[in-house]
Amino acid sequence: MTDSQLKELNDIDQMVCQWLEELMHQARELVQSHVDVQNKDGNARNLVTNVDRENECWLDQKIRTFNPHAKIISEEGFGDHLVDMDGDVWFVDPIDGTMNFVHEHTDFAIMVALYRDGKPLLGWIADVMGNDIHHGGPAIGVQINQQKVPATPDVVLSQSILMLSGRCLVAGDYGYKTLAQKALAFRVIGSAGIAFSYLLKGQVNGYVSKLMPWDVAAGRVLAESLGFIVTNLDGQALNMLSSNTVLVATYSTHHEIVTMLKG
Repeated sequence: MTDSQLKELNDIDQMVCQWLEELMHQARELVQSHVDVQNKDGNARNLVTNVDRENECWLDQKIRTFNPHAKIISEEGFGDHLVDMDGDVWFVDPIDGTMNFVHEHTDFAIMVALYRDGKPLLGWIADVMGNDIHHGGPAIGVQINQQKVPATPDVVLSQSILMLSGRCLVAGDYGYKTLAQKALAFRVIGSAGIAFSYLLKGQVNGYVSKLMPWDVAAGRVLAESLGFIVTNLDGQALNMLSSNTVLVATYSTHHEIVTMLKG
């Protein structure tokens, strides 16, 4: 990659970090105030708020102004309907962990990612209440705020703490119970962005959950940049235009989980 290309990536990285700093400040002010909460499709566990919609509109507008020929995949319907990953594709999750945002006032994130011709380029995860922005990509490295993040040491499943989907674990889906039993320990957090932040900080070694494209896009960029393996639960490549049952783990844990579940 040329110096000019690296400069472009660093400039985009810093620009989006500035966007997220503004949104984080606003969200922290709103979290204790009245928020308009609605259910999606009548599902009391699938919440959306005015903050979700306003954040998404604001970010989509910023992206379209900066990169007018790009396409956007965003959660609340203000993006585009894509049939391929050609060109620049941005992913936006305006509030990840809306249940946490509404009821717990913590453990929620704002996420943005940029892919180019299907390849992960840059990702941003803003841990709003932690006041941390995880950002970067394979060419420029990963930082938490301005501090470089080292790769997480590789460990086997019996030494791994896993972040798991609580809903899938209760339902007994996809061998989740077996994973919980064989891992050193497991955690449930209710936000993909916060789960990825635990991975990036080396606090857990793997994450398994059913995720939509906007849930996984930023975390995939950052995790792969640090040496994590990111695939479907069967070890196959993710489809970034549809939901996936995602496995993110260090190499040995990933290999062990895929082999165990295939057996």
